[in-house]
Amino acid sequence: MKTEPIALQVPYEKFSLDAPEQPAVLEPVTLPHSDENGTKSRPAVIICPGGGYDFCSDREGVPVALRFAGYAVQAFVLWYHCKRAFPSELAELAAAVQYVRTHAAEYEVDPERIMVLGFSAGAHLAGSLAVYWNRPLLADVYGADCRPNGQILCYPVITAGEFAHRGSIANLIGAEDADHYADNPKADAVSLEKQVSADTPPCFLWHTSDDNAVPVQNSVLYMNALAAAGVPFEAHIYPHGSHGLSFADETTAMGDWHMVPVCAQWFTDCIAWIRRYCS
Repeated sequence: MKTEPIALQVPYEKFSLDAPEQPAVLEPVTLPHSDENGTKSRPAVIICPGGGYDFCSDREGVPVALRFAGYAVQAFVLWYHCKRAFPSELAELAAAVQYVRTHAAEYEVDPERIMVLGFSAGAHLAGSLAVYWNRPLLADVYGADCRPNGQILCYPVITAGEFAHRGSIANLIGAEDADHYADNPKADAVSLEKQVSADTPPCFLWHTSDDNAVPVQNSVLYMNALAAAGVPFEAHIYPHGSHGLSFADETTAMGDWHMVPVCAQWFTDCIAWIRRYCS
């Protein structure tokens, strides 16, 4: 497998942002070329770990990439910066998609089957690219190279409104704007249910109905917006399971509370969705 990290070249100055001391890193976990198998053109996922826009969770990074690679989906983990002014993290994800698309042949990736995947706040980041990829904010910098062909959102942070995960939103736009979200343009900009359009790519989504950190209403709001815009989606709302399940099995479990067999089905369903919608 190719695993040499890539230091992303992100034009922060075009977003009126100062560059961080260290670059954002894209870590490939991809099947190498094999003369026996011949040259392939595989789907790809760019994985955004969660962590409340405070840190990037190891449990939602490389272990996830390894499993996708095992199913012939080329995987890349984005180690993005946190607690920086919006849209810093979004600019980094856009640069990651652009990198994979422009280096598609090198990684045996189909440039028209590149998906973004995220967990929790990382799902908010993935969803943000899905709704903003063709807006001037990104299109004027990256063109269509940052367009995701699909989005996979796992227990996502979606809204800055009533059902927000305040910690994530505060780290994204500041505590004052997170707390005063009514009629607030900054809060509206990061409330993804308000940004969906007919150009938003297809979505696979899952959540638990009793999520103890990010209310399931986040996913419901997003599903309603996708339906209203005519965007295809598949959603799985499982009855029980704490937040941050990742695979919901022994691969990433921190304890028994992360072992939820019914939720572990999400990965099998996700692979089937990729085969249907991104082939």
